[in-house]
Amino acid sequence: MEKKAESYAVSLSSPELPILNRIYRETHIRQPFPRMVSGHQQGLLLQMISRMVRPDIVLEIGSFTGYSAICLAQGLTEDGRVHTLEINEELGDGLKEYFREAGLEKKIHLHLGNAIHLIPELENPFDLVFIDADKEQYLDYYHLVFEKVRPGGIILADNVLWGGKVLGDVAESDKEAQGILRFNNFIRTDDRIERLLLPLRDGLMVLYKK
Repeated sequence: MEKKAESYAVSLSSPELPILNRIYRETHIRQPFPRMVSGHQQGLLLQMISRMVRPDIVLEIGSFTGYSAICLAQGLTEDGRVHTLEINEELGDGLKEYFREAGLEKKIHLHLGNAIHLIPELENPFDLVFIDADKEQYLDYYHLVFEKVRPGGIILADNVLWGGKVLGDVAESDKEAQGILRFNNFIRTDDRIERLLLPLRDGLMVLYKK
């Protein structure tokens, strides 16, 4: 039933942009961990949220192969821009190629390096933030960006279910699951936000800054 429902949902959803379809296919051919790419349904959600927010400045922490950055750019204002951060410099040339093909090379600004060091140097306030990088550092990213997000801004965090591991006892040796759990437990009691966890793919947390 789950597979049938998923197929039905896809059939009723808007089609994938050609450049996104290419990125998705090439990611599965070229990358060792292709499951990290957002994919059609989550990409459409990111695109919809961006179009509702109409952001001037978007921050994405974790570019990977550029799928989600292109989705987030769909709702930008005329002078808006996406700042996307990627620690793996080997992905840089491919990302720039995809952004050019999407016609977004002037809208999406790629920053290569450690997000912890890059974030303090970026222009702000951010209207929309998407966290999808090193899971151990989710809470660090959250603390770094929070004061830079405007009131009424949105913070999204991917993989907050982490394959269901956060639903049970998390081993101390599982650093990534522990990182996600620290983040989830913190935002559970953060009264500066409204929150919604969507069980889409691996769990997408939607946070609204009051």
